Amino acid sequence: MSDAAQQIRQKLFAMQDESYQAFQCRLMPTVPPERVIGVRIPALRALARELAGTPEGEAFLGQLPHAYYEEDNLHGFLLERIRDYDAALAGVEAFLPYIDNWATCDTTSPRVFAKNTDRLLEPVRRWMGSDRVYTVRYGLGMLMRYYLDDGFRPEYLEWAGAVDSEEYYVRMMVAWFFATALAKQPEAAWPWVAEPRLSPWVRAKAIQKALESRRITPEQKQALRALRDSL
Repeated sequence: MSDAAQQIRQKLFAMQDESYQAFQCRLMPTVPPERVIGVRIPALRALARELAGTPEGEAFLGQLPHAYYEEDNLHGFLLERIRDYDAALAGVEAFLPYIDNWATCDTTSPRVFAKNTDRLLEPVRRWMGSDRVYTVRYGLGMLMRYYLDDGFRPEYLEWAGAVDSEEYYVRMMVAWFFATALAKQPEAAWPWVAEPRLSPWVRAKAIQKALESRRITPEQKQALRALRDSL
């Protein structure tokens, strides 16, 4: 480990909150408790702002794999601040194989991706076809984040619907994707839950998440409840 990475680890332990550590462990059953320091997200983001663009930050990004969950999250937050698309994409590609939990997966999103959605689409589809659980989840998350608004195409629903996995954290992201699609593209998304196109488990979870969403209209929720009750 480099001196810079060691100093960053010391900073993380200096911010440790043991009660928060216990709380985090309950939320992430896939992460061994000994990997969790217990540092709150705002503190990690503040540290990322401090380190972004510095030699220390660059050295830290070159230290994969990390030993601690918070180091992984800090890594993701540093990637978010990279302004060059190619560099950010390369950083994400290098990092994805080491992601082992839903939280790190879902909070890593370089800001520069939003300005390069035309270029991002190919990696997104490739990630969705990966044999790694959190790489697939990441691809689905990017498809949900960037491609259900102005740049939407109905084929994106087919991409998500074609993801075939028995992994809980993949299936939950597919359900989340379709629940979000119901809010943002209701006409195109409705047949995907109204008809048995999805697996029964994913279909039920998508309906459940849509019913819990504030973005779904009362009229939509009434139709979803009737659909749920008919299953």
